[in-house]
Amino acid sequence: MTENSPQPARFPAGRILQDLPSAFALLTRLPVPAHRHSGASSAWAWPLVGLICGAIGVAVIWLGEAARLSPGVIAAITMAVMAMVTGGLHEDGLADTADGLFGGRTRERRLEIMKDSHIGSFGTLALLLVTLAAWSALSALIRTGQAVPALLVAAALSRAPMAAIMAAMPPARQTGLSAASGRPGLATALMAVVIGCGLALAIGGRAALPALPAVLIICGLLASSAARRIGGQTGDILGASQQLAFAASLAVFA
Repeated sequence: MTENSPQPARFPAGRILQDLPSAFALLTRLPVPAHRHSGASSAWAWPLVGLICGAIGVAVIWLGEAARLSPGVIAAITMAVMAMVTGGLHEDGLADTADGLFGGRTRERRLEIMKDSHIGSFGTLALLLVTLAAWSALSALIRTGQAVPALLVAAALSRAPMAAIMAAMPPARQTGLSAASGRPGLATALMAVVIGCGLALAIGGRAALPALPAVLIICGLLASSAARRIGGQTGDILGASQQLAFAASLAVFA
């Protein structure tokens, strides 16, 4: 079996103690004792990582409200703290994806642009517009007292498409974070989707239902564009899917 081939379908319950720390080590800067990284086989736990990131954001909202800060300021601080928790991993992916998919004329050039650490005009616009959309929605939700369930749902649900796209599409290049992590098997990706959707419905109830098709549509469009333009997925594409799904979920709730 090659490094980039899909892993055999299996239920990951027996790997919880290994996969959970690995998932946190991969997607966040939180200090976790991940002695051995599971790579893509930990993808089933990514929505759980998102839930913890969302819980940290909720704590920031509560502190901001206790300090009587305005909703806009609380939303900005919350998003900044959540980005710090992940090391800006997904935001960087969004910017690189926009630069690569729309800034190059050939597959090779697009991948080259995405690998470049510099940010271009498309990346800047995408980062600003998606962040502004998420901030606007979160500000409105804080103002109406509905931010807690919405943020938890958005943070958890937005990590599920990463696993689905990673399983459904081959790596566009043979190097990079996505290629090095391998590909999750069908059972692993399905578990991520079930956990993400289950958490969304358990926390958000009926209000979370419209978020499911919204996330499916926007991430489906991203995956389709990546397939046409670069022939697969990369770590940047996965990061962009999280950011788009996060903003879409908050917008639906708002």
